[in-house]
This record gives sequence, C-alpha cells and structure tokens, in this order.
Amino acid sequence: MILFRLKRTLKLGIKSLWMHRLRSTLTTLGVIFGVSSVIAMLAIGEGASRHAQEQIARLGSRNIIIKTVEPPEEQDASTQQQSMREYGLTYSDAERFRNSIPDVEVVVPIRRLGQRAWYRNRKVAIEVIGTVPWYPEMAPIQLRLGRFLSSIDMHYKQSICVVDEKVVKELFAFDDPLGNDLKIASDYYRVAGVVSAQDAAPATDTLNNDVPVTSSQGGANIGNIYIPLTTVKDRFGEISIQLSGSSGRSIEKVELQEIIVKVGSMENVLATRDILETLLERFHKKNDYQVIVPLELLRQAERTKLIFSIVLGSIAAISLLVGGIGIMNIMLATVSERTREIGIRRALGARKRDIIIQFLSETLLLTFAGGILGIILGSFIPFLVTYFGRMPTVITGTSLILAFGISAAVGVTFGLYPAYRAANMDPIQSLRHE
Repeated sequence: MILFRLKRTLKLGIKSLWMHRLRSTLTTLGVIFGVSSVIAMLAIGEGASRHAQEQIARLGSRNIIIKTVEPPEEQDASTQQQSMREYGLTYSDAERFRNSIPDVEVVVPIRRLGQRAWYRNRKVAIEVIGTVPWYPEMAPIQLRLGRFLSSIDMHYKQSICVVDEKVVKELFAFDDPLGNDLKIASDYYRVAGVVSAQDAAPATDTLNNDVPVTSSQGGANIGNIYIPLTTVKDRFGEISIQLSGSSGRSIEKVELQEIIVKVGSMENVLATRDILETLLERFHKKNDYQVIVPLELLRQAERTKLIFSIVLGSIAAISLLVGGIGIMNIMLATVSERTREIGIRRALGARKRDIIIQFLSETLLLTFAGGILGIILGSFIPFLVTYFGRMPTVITGTSLILAFGISAAVGVTFGLYPAYRAANMDPIQSLRHE
C-alpha cells in the first residue's frame, strides 16, 4: 500500500513537472551548477594540496635543509664597495654536523652557480651544482643513463659532469650526451650520466622568501649540471664580484649555498633541528643561514589542506544556496497556480500530509535530477582543468557524496515551506479560486 502511494505520488510529481518543462529545466540548472562547482572546486583544491605535499615529501621527511642567506646590511655603501663580505655556510659547518650529532646519517654540501653551457653551436643557461657522490640519496632525482659522480671524481677533481634531462633536450638535441664534452666558462667537462630533472620546491621558496635564488647570466636556468664539489671549488673559487651600476662593485665570499642533513629516524628530526640551530648560532656571528624542515612543512600543508577545502567548498556551496532559493520561488508560484487543484484534492479527502508529500516530492525530484547531472558535469570539469590548465585535480568520493548531500538538503529545506503553505490552504477558499 505504501509503495503504491509512493509510486502514485512520484508519477503525479513527474507529470506536473513535465507540464512545465522549460521552467523545471531552468530551476534545475541552479542545482546543477551548484553541485558541479562544489565538486570542481574541491577537486582543484585537493589536487593543489596533494601536489604541494608531494613536492615537500620529495625533499625528504627525514631531511633538514640549511641554506645560505645574505645577512642584513651592516655597513654603509661606500665601505661595502671597498671590502669583501664573507658570509654563509662553510665546509667546516658540514664537517661539524657530521661529527657532532650522533643521529646524522648523511651530510651533503652543495655549491650552486649560475653559468652558461656550450655544446657545438648551442648555448643555454644552466645551474651548476657542485656536490658529492651521495647526493642522489637526498635529492629527488633518478639516474637515467650512465653513472653519477664517484669518489674518484671527487678525489682527483675530474672534469666530469652529470646533466639532467632538460639540459639534454635543449643542448644535445638528437645527439647522445654520454661521452661528449660540453663547455662551462673556460673549461670542458665530459658527460658521464643523465638524471631526471629536479623540480623546484615552491613550498620552501614560498614560505621563505628571503632565500636567495641563484640567477643565471642572461635568463632563467633551463636545467642543472652536476659537477664534483672539489672540481667546482678548484675551477670557480669561492669569491664572486658583482657590479652595482655606476656606484662600484661588491666582492663576496660564499663557500656553500646549501647543506642537506639526513637524520636517522623521523622522531629525532625536530630535536636534531634544535641542535643544528644551536651549532649555527655558536659559530655564525651573522644571521646568514636558514633552517628548513620539510617534515614541519608537510604537517603545515596537511593543516592548510583542511582549511583550503572548507573555504573552497563554502564558496561553491553559495551557488547551491542560490539554486535553492530559486527552487523555493518556483514552488511558491506553483502552489499559487494549483490552488484550485489543492482545494479539489482536499475536498476529495486528501490530508495535509498528502499535500506536503506531493509538493515536497516535486522539489526533491528537481534537486535529485540536478544533483545527478551536477555530479556528471562536476566530474568532467576537473579533467578540462587538468588538460588545458596543466593543473593537478583529484576527485574524491567524499566530495561527490558531500555535493549530492548538500543538494538533497537544499531541496528538503527550501521545499518544506511551499509544501506547508499548500497544505494549510482553506479548502473552501481554494475551490473558489479562479
């Protein structure tokens, strides 16, 4: 009996909506766009959050990154033009980290230089990374061809280099890079291997704006070339001269731009960070360093993800609210148009509950149809964003359930008042309505 009445109610609701197809379609569009915007915005937010977390995780959850930063100006400009400024991380710091902290597994000193590389008649801007053979253990790179730097290369200061895939594409084109020589500054280096391109880590650059970015000569770096640290120290030195317009020049001495420390266990990362900061404060008179802990950035990104999703979901839910107001407005107009029908049904024995169920079912049909179509559209939009905008998007089951649940709640909420108003009409007055 209950199923029969439910079937009859749904049949009457579909018939009533079908009689006003255009109005029903326009009303449903508000719900469709609302649901699709909720799903799309949550997918974009989830994709951006996961992408940021992946980049931070690639830095190593057990790694601690110490970077050289330029200290605040301490002298006037005329004095700086005549003297050499010495600041930043040193080889002694790397040795001290390795010998003084028991839980440290690996220490990787890094020297970065913006240079140009030549191969035949091709020339590109690159970043020279002077480092040690165990650098791949700490950095998010993988060996593609050949080999990486070796301890023999380090000991004998060999003219050996390893290039990444971006440099291979731009500099060597269709030539095999292995065994060929490329020129950097005034020296030639033989390519011993090819590694994957290392993506920039915007998480550290964004949160730490005072970290200086090594600039190349004449443009952005297209990739990295890895050279033994001892070779870089011998060929390029540690002193750089920078021209400052017509006012003069500045001379700076920086030994290392970066040191990466790998801790034995994740539980000791923060404690090791505190020890490192204590050592740096003791041996550095200037504020010329910065300590970055990817584990802290990862935890912060996870907290930000929740806030980001709530904000985006709330903004998108506003469109659902507008769609619900549109449904309520249309249903109130429908009640006014069907006043005589309501009076006849009440005169034939229909109860208030039957009238409420009838109009509420029509509202739910509109919202459910809009919710289903909105899910389809909302699942398609992220693919377009990823394809055309090159932005990562992730559609989760939670976002689909949330969007559909909100649309159903909107239908019930904004459909109750018109249904209640229809049910409380005076049957006699309704029959007299023209």
